[in-house]
Amino acid sequence: MSFQTRMADSVYLPGLAIPHSEASPAPRHSAMVRITHWISVVSFIGLVVSGIGILLAHPRFYWGETGGVGTPSIFDLPLPFMLGGPSGWGRYLHFESAWLCVLNGLVYVVSGLVSRHFQKDLALGGSRFTWRFDNDAHRYNGVQRLSYLAVIFVVLPLMIWTGLAMSPAVTSVFPALVNVLGGHQCARTIHFFTGVALVLFVFVHIGMVWRAGFRSRVGAMITGRAAAQKDGL
Repeated sequence: MSFQTRMADSVYLPGLAIPHSEASPAPRHSAMVRITHWISVVSFIGLVVSGIGILLAHPRFYWGETGGVGTPSIFDLPLPFMLGGPSGWGRYLHFESAWLCVLNGLVYVVSGLVSRHFQKDLALGGSRFTWRFDNDAHRYNGVQRLSYLAVIFVVLPLMIWTGLAMSPAVTSVFPALVNVLGGHQCARTIHFFTGVALVLFVFVHIGMVWRAGFRSRVGAMITGRAAAQKDGL
């Protein structure tokens, strides 16, 4: 046995051996993506709960500038009519949750553009792009990318726009916000359908997370790293 071999054996400690690189989980989400994701979850829950409270106060929708009790509606929701009911706390919670969502979204978008998160993970192309749905916890397929981009750059901006258009304080300074939509009641109706689209997206998103492996996907959004093995269905 050579001198070099004896020296190598003398300093080898099994407990200190460096694990094989394949055993380490691969990077999945940055800290900024994870933080803004969970803030979005909290704000979205607040928006949904408060939105339901507001709807219970007046579950009717109109088109144009004005609408109210005694005027014809374009459709009514099958909900109990509680005029003057829980809309006080609902509007307050909705307002606070909305601004939290907007500020958090701005941070996410700016961070995503600077870090090239959208180009690397959500762009419709690249060597890892596929339309096929699989359990790969390290990439989004084409449907996921399209839906995420649509929500980030189309649905959420429309939600913010229609929300601002319902505020008399905002529209008194920027009347074009509501005039382009056709009136305050138009903004309210569009806001409702946009909110429904977001709720449906969240349900589909949760279903896709479950389908791809709930533990690995949620774990990646908490720790930032995907599990080494895929979850079973």
